[in-house]
Amino acid sequence: MVANVRESLASKHAAQKLDRERFNLGKLNELEVSKEYQIEISNRIAALENLSDSEDIKRAWENIKENIKTSTKDSLGLHELKQHKPWFDEECLGLLDQRKQATMQWVQDPSRSNVDNLNNVICEASRHSRNKKKAYLKAKIEELETNSKIRDLYRSINDF
Repeated sequence: MVANVRESLASKHAAQKLDRERFNLGKLNELEVSKEYQIEISNRIAALENLSDSEDIKRAWENIKENIKTSTKDSLGLHELKQHKPWFDEECLGLLDQRKQATMQWVQDPSRSNVDNLNNVICEASRHSRNKKKAYLKAKIEELETNSKIRDLYRSINDF
């Protein structure tokens, strides 16, 4: 029973993660884009009205949701997240994905091997990120030390 609940929670959590997309809603402030989006949504909703009434409510909702997502993605595009950490690279991202996968395996099957695997992946990801950050900070400090102009030094310190 506990395993079934844990498995359903894991699958629901994974589905929610995949289901979340961040759209670039700032583009709605532009008049042309806003009109294009309204036309796109209206056309897709009108196409849905032609569907049969015998269709399942869940299926109808899924159709509506997918049509809205598709038209939003086509009209507005996806919002790109700002990268706040300049040392964070693709390798760090890959290690975070491995950590998520190991966590999902552990949630589905909390065996000792999955716990050990999760701990190893967490340690590896933390170690890699820590080393990347140290290397970035060391390079930044060396850059600050080599600045001969006071103005550039203060500008770099403020950026840092």
